[in-house]
Amino acid sequence: MAKQQDFAEKAKKGMQEKGTKCPKCGSVKTPTMYVQSVRTPDGTYRFNRSHVQVCKCNEKMVFA
Repeated sequence: MAKQQDFAEKAKKGMQEKGTKCPKCGSVKTPTMYVQSVRTPDGTYRFNRSHVQVCKCNEKMVFA
């Protein structure tokens, strides 16, 4: 039989911040897709996509 969950436990779970905390600044890291346009030797553009974890430490470096 499943464990019964009361409203206090649901509210507590909803208030928790999701994600991992940064060891430097202590803020929660948010996953973000970083898209960079790169020019190829043919003269066309290509998009490099990567997933990065953004917190207050590296926010200026990613979004600048």
